[in-house]
Amino acid sequence: MWCYALSDLLEYTRKLALKAINYSKIEEPLRKIVSFDKEKQVLVIGNDRIRLEDRSVYILGAGKASGAMAKILVETLGDNITGGIIALPHGSSKYYSEIIDKVKIVEAGHPIPDDGSLKAGEEIYKLAESLDEKSITLAVISGGGSALMEKPIPPVTLDDLKKTSKLLLSSGASIDEINCVRKHLSLLKGGRLAAIAYPARVYGFYVSDVPGDRFDTIASGPTVPDPTTYSDAVRIMKFYEIWDKIPERVQEVLNKGVRGEIPESPKPGDIRMSTTKNYMVLRNIDVLRKLAEDVKKDGYNALILTSRLEGESREVAKTLASITLEILERGIPVKPPAIILAGGETSVTVRNPEGQGGRNQELALAFAIKIRGFKEIALAAIDTDGIDGNTEVAGAVVDYRTYNAMREKGIVPEEYLSANNSYKALKEVGLVIDTGFTHTNVNSMVFIAIKRPSPEEQ
Repeated sequence: MWCYALSDLLEYTRKLALKAINYSKIEEPLRKIVSFDKEKQVLVIGNDRIRLEDRSVYILGAGKASGAMAKILVETLGDNITGGIIALPHGSSKYYSEIIDKVKIVEAGHPIPDDGSLKAGEEIYKLAESLDEKSITLAVISGGGSALMEKPIPPVTLDDLKKTSKLLLSSGASIDEINCVRKHLSLLKGGRLAAIAYPARVYGFYVSDVPGDRFDTIASGPTVPDPTTYSDAVRIMKFYEIWDKIPERVQEVLNKGVRGEIPESPKPGDIRMSTTKNYMVLRNIDVLRKLAEDVKKDGYNALILTSRLEGESREVAKTLASITLEILERGIPVKPPAIILAGGETSVTVRNPEGQGGRNQELALAFAIKIRGFKEIALAAIDTDGIDGNTEVAGAVVDYRTYNAMREKGIVPEEYLSANNSYKALKEVGLVIDTGFTHTNVNSMVFIAIKRPSPEEQ
């Protein structure tokens, strides 16, 4: 595969992306929250000290970082773990063979649920339902959990969930809107897992992959009171013009919920949530702050633009390009050499179901179109879970040469962008970033490097 040589600036952004994934590992932050005094048999979680003695301890959860969290908890508590079940993406259980004698791993589908998702949901539901006041549940929750752990409200079927998920994911809806709908089709999401486990003590450990880091949105908040309603879910479907396209059984459940014929998800103040505490293990902003310190040491001015980046990827790219050019040409709001750091979760309205790419690659391609010819600029955009959209790469890097390099290969960047084919365009010129499974997920990150223009160009 042909590709042009990475410039120093482009290579720097690529290394920032890889460093971001390294800083996204959850072992250190989780160990700051949870510890175990083996001699006294005391489990310490935050400010709580729990004597285990006759208590049983279970690990439950789902998400791309849940395996890593479960592994740390098993290492910490050893034989004090009674059992557990976690749902992980297909192909990832092989990384956690050392914990399967304590915690059952069920592989499931993401971002579209499958039979594994139903199996995980059913087994987690049954275990949670069996707990009592002497039980302690350590719930490991992270991005991806919404699809990996499913127990739909009857009569909704797996096929109904698949169709609804596909419609939502291609509609342009934000992740909090998507998860609002998911919560109102599930017997586990939106605080229902904690409600089922009541009166057991539940400690939720969350790795955030959503803008704003709201507990109730991460993996649809299975141990968090839900402030949204069935009416909200219906409104979202109608706003994105997919209400008439969703399966009839989904409409039936949501309409019943609106009419009060089936129970709402647990709300703040619900007694069943009184034995639950939730902790934030790691957020996108935590990683951005570490990276900002690093780039300052490397001689760059650092601008953390936001950790709540949202909107259509190609439109966000235009805004980022405008900010970048303002920095390059006027030194506003920061003077070059500078690094813009941003995180969040943009969205893609899928116009071509056959297209290959993801939110980060689409953003990168749109950015490359806008900054072609400006040799002082380079960008890297990645998803920290290592998977961007429907591809097996984490994201991509681009600079001023990307546009012309694609044209030389017979690729018209604007056409590939329009057809949601960012992956094919970027792969053809060797600019995708392939990291493999990262065992974590703190959402997407974008890094833009801007160097000083040479004197003759000023």
